[in-house]
Amino acid sequence: MTDLEASVRSQIDRDLDCSRCALQLISLRRELKLLVGEWKAAGGGDRLPNVGAGLRPLKKEGKPLRMVLSG
Repeated sequence: MTDLEASVRSQIDRDLDCSRCALQLISLRRELKLLVGEWKAAGGGDRLPNVGAGLRPLKKEGKPLRMVLSG
């Protein structure tokens, strides 16, 4: 899904038609929403992971700040 989002942004930046990628992205989001709904209906109550929450800053003395995946 993140690849499609990047593709849409890239196509928009280059003033290209992004409708095909955008429709695929919308379809994936709908499917994910349905899956989460089914999971919750089946009793799922845990917090779901968030892509942004998986990134944490890593700072070492003398080195610039960079983001790394935790986990």
